[in-house]
Amino acid sequence: MEIGVNKSTTIGQKPQPEDSELGFGQYTTDHMFLMDYTTETGWHNARIEPYQDLRLDPAAMVLHYNQEVFEGLKAYHLADGGIGLFRPDKNIKRMSNSVRRMVMPEIEPNIFMKAMTELILLDREWIPKSEGTSLYIRPTMIATEPALGVRPSNRYLFFIILGPVGAYYPEGFSPTRIYVSDEYVRAVKGGVGETKTSGNYGATLLVSKQASQKGYTQVLWLDAKERKYVEEVGTSNIFLLFEDTLVTPPLGGTILPGVTRDSVIQLARHWGVDVSERLISIEEVVDGCKSGSLKEMFATGTAAVISPVGEICYKETDFTVADGKTGELSKKLYDELFGIQYGRKEDPFGWRVRIA
Repeated sequence: MEIGVNKSTTIGQKPQPEDSELGFGQYTTDHMFLMDYTTETGWHNARIEPYQDLRLDPAAMVLHYNQEVFEGLKAYHLADGGIGLFRPDKNIKRMSNSVRRMVMPEIEPNIFMKAMTELILLDREWIPKSEGTSLYIRPTMIATEPALGVRPSNRYLFFIILGPVGAYYPEGFSPTRIYVSDEYVRAVKGGVGETKTSGNYGATLLVSKQASQKGYTQVLWLDAKERKYVEEVGTSNIFLLFEDTLVTPPLGGTILPGVTRDSVIQLARHWGVDVSERLISIEEVVDGCKSGSLKEMFATGTAAVISPVGEICYKETDFTVADGKTGELSKKLYDELFGIQYGRKEDPFGWRVRIA
């Protein structure tokens, strides 16, 4: 599929922040990719246009029935001056899984990859160069058919936007404080918890706001049935180091299969660390904090990569994880992933994909 390109006539006029000013998700680049779908024609009209507002009918089905999925990955300035992506095939595959669950049309992986690559290269001047910064990539698909009635749409829009980003959390790599929700739940068995769809995130905002007001960075969700087993943090998967075993909840339909999660498991096993994917009760976590058997706890995700956890709040009581500081394994994993992503370390797994 050929991609039409309509370059912005105002390149260089859009305010471009200094790397030191970057937060997360505050800025967008000059261009965006768009592609349309109808049941009669399939995917067509692939194009790169100047960044612009979307025009939607008030009856567009995405606004009423949540037919929306998205992804998140990053482009990096490599140490030798090139541009690289980190395991984009995993994000493309995960989006395919998401669209199937939401009864939306799949996109050929090579078209997906080509669209991202051409857009990134066109806006490559927006990729920040300072350590820890990157260009965030947000592919999104929405239902655009104007119709009221609960059924799959016959029309869709796929688009990709980009934006320079810095650290996801204000704490940077310092340990965070997380709040355990035992009243509200994020996902249930048989639902769409493993799908990257907007409804999963909207349902978490109330507790996230409450946690933030109490001074916590994120929410740790428990299972919906028993409110007993740890599942995931609001935007990340969770790992716990009990003595010498690294433990993470198993994927079972309620947890997002994170790309960083999979990378951490592979890396840790490559180093000879014992990794166990099993159920973890919140009581086991609390007991581990009290006894000292819980040596480290950290969250993983594309946005923050590795985010150490120094303290948890359960039933309005705070518990310190180990000494509340960043653990050795957390730091080692962060440094290794960081090094691979930015081309500063060897990549034995073939995860780094050079596009320029």
